[in-house]
Amino acid sequence: MDRLGLYETFLVAVNEGSLSAAAQQQGISQSAVSQQIRQLETYLGQQLLHRSSQGVSATRAGGLVHSHVQKLLERHDLMRAEVEALEKDVSGTIRVNVGNFLGRMVFGPVLIELGKAHPDLDIVLRLEDRLVDVVREGYDLAIRTGRLGDTGGYGRKIASLETVFFASPEYLDAHGRPEKPEDLLRLKFILHNEDKTLGYFPIRKDGVEFQAPVRVGFTADDADIILNAVQKGAGYTRAARMLIEEELNSGVYETILPEYTAPSKDVFAISPTRLVRGSKVELVINAFVEKLEEMRRQSLITRSAAE
Repeated sequence: MDRLGLYETFLVAVNEGSLSAAAQQQGISQSAVSQQIRQLETYLGQQLLHRSSQGVSATRAGGLVHSHVQKLLERHDLMRAEVEALEKDVSGTIRVNVGNFLGRMVFGPVLIELGKAHPDLDIVLRLEDRLVDVVREGYDLAIRTGRLGDTGGYGRKIASLETVFFASPEYLDAHGRPEKPEDLLRLKFILHNEDKTLGYFPIRKDGVEFQAPVRVGFTADDADIILNAVQKGAGYTRAARMLIEEELNSGVYETILPEYTAPSKDVFAISPTRLVRGSKVELVINAFVEKLEEMRRQSLITRSAAE
């Protein structure tokens, strides 16, 4: 049991006064937050939260725990900072796990450049499209998109990517180009099996939200297979626009319902411990954030030039 993680989740829930707000800040589901707090209550043998439709508040025991937890986490951060300060240079090994598509398109090249800039830093990169437990599997950092499950560590949102629905022009020629959200039912959606869908996507136009229905026709656990399926006319999918900007401009892909705004896709950095300033993990995360922002700006420039 990662008691430090349980304590932090409890602290955030009390500070926010809401389990859903705590879930959003921690990058996990609300059910995971509830489960962690129940585990802490079982461990301590006390009810720590009053729960109501208006939110949550600390019980008498919870208030006592909250006071001690704040001091505990502050001491933990200080300890980590002092330990990390023993290494004045960026050195040693860092193990990173990233999804296939983002790894190849974004983060792999960033890590190559970091390795060149810091010769004493040994980088171990693994690309795979599954949710990893960074604590149990021994990773220093994992990068994932979308809603996080139980990753065994601390999640931090590092970016929110604009997404678009898209297909091959040939597929849209054959099946028609949707003009309104309900027209999507004519098309087959190609789903990554780690993505979650309730049968629709919330999309917006002129400040009004619509529910775009989804008919899943193909599911895969690999981004390359999904993009290949799109190119071969098996259906349409959704991805971060800046990652497919070149294919959109060249006509390989065509956006669907371009006048609507699709839901963004959050990118999370997950580490086994709370992030410490000046650490190798922070160095890598900052490099990732800078690259994503650079790509976002370039995407906007390319789009403006094409209009």
